[in-house]
Amino acid sequence: MVTASSSGSPVSSHAWGYGLATIAQDSTVLDTWFPSPQLGELPAGRDRWIVPAELEEHAGDDARRAVRIEAITVEIDLTEAPRSTADAYLRLHLLSHLLVAPNSINLDGIFGHLPTVVWTNAGPMLPADFDRLRPALVRHGIQATSVDKFPPLLNYVTPDRVRIADASRVRLGAHLAPGTTVMHEGFVNFNAGTLGASMVEGRISQGVVVGDGADIGGGASIMGTLSGGGTQRVAIGARALLGANSGVGISIGDDTVVEAGLYVTAGTKVLLPDEPRTADGAMQSIKAVELSGVPNLLFRRNSISGAVEALPRSGGGIQLNEALHA
Repeated sequence: MVTASSSGSPVSSHAWGYGLATIAQDSTVLDTWFPSPQLGELPAGRDRWIVPAELEEHAGDDARRAVRIEAITVEIDLTEAPRSTADAYLRLHLLSHLLVAPNSINLDGIFGHLPTVVWTNAGPMLPADFDRLRPALVRHGIQATSVDKFPPLLNYVTPDRVRIADASRVRLGAHLAPGTTVMHEGFVNFNAGTLGASMVEGRISQGVVVGDGADIGGGASIMGTLSGGGTQRVAIGARALLGANSGVGISIGDDTVVEAGLYVTAGTKVLLPDEPRTADGAMQSIKAVELSGVPNLLFRRNSISGAVEALPRSGGGIQLNEALHA
């Protein structure tokens, strides 16, 4: 259930949760799983040092991975930057449990609190411990799946009525609304995702939100803010379509289509064939950023001149196959 306000801000500035933290022998906290994170402050009268018995029973040492599991209680202020690994993981869980919307909580400096670990089919390990224990790990059937700061979403959260074809391509912290389908080549980063039933066959980068009924075509790419120093948050409107192998660096309005293979960045020069001509008879042209978020447009490349054009569209946007998104 989404409990973020209509402005995108969470309804509470605080959150808390009982979790299981994985801790290496050098005291590095590798991850924390929160089965039922909550918005608000820890209820009055509840002792933060006492955790539910069903979590406490899973605490203990795992000599195979050179780690121990501890049951903990974590309380955080969502307006402040993350202060620890457990704090960072609680924020990622809030996003993936749909308790907060992307771009609505403070994630400043989160990378500094997420250690790079070896993710295995038995849980996280320090890279040095994985190398040291490799022969024993093989005997136990423990294999590495990746080396990264972020784990797959499905290691921690099973989203309601969501299909994910390849678990490795959706990170914890992705926000996937019911009815979303992420196909094999789709990718969804943390602090990004869908606000309704959508088809994802392309890349949804950090900070990007996709509206209800939108289709991100195969190989399509949406610019985020992690690379290149960009600060503009990109949104894809409801019932919009990004054609196969297309890309955008601007927001796309409701019921808008971007032609397959076309990449539209903020500085792309766009011609407006349906607008009145200039005094010298030339088509009007603007930078694509001036059309950011405008609904009912078709972005296409003229097959003769090669120029990028934007034309008005009539009627509704694309219609998803309901059988694939139920």
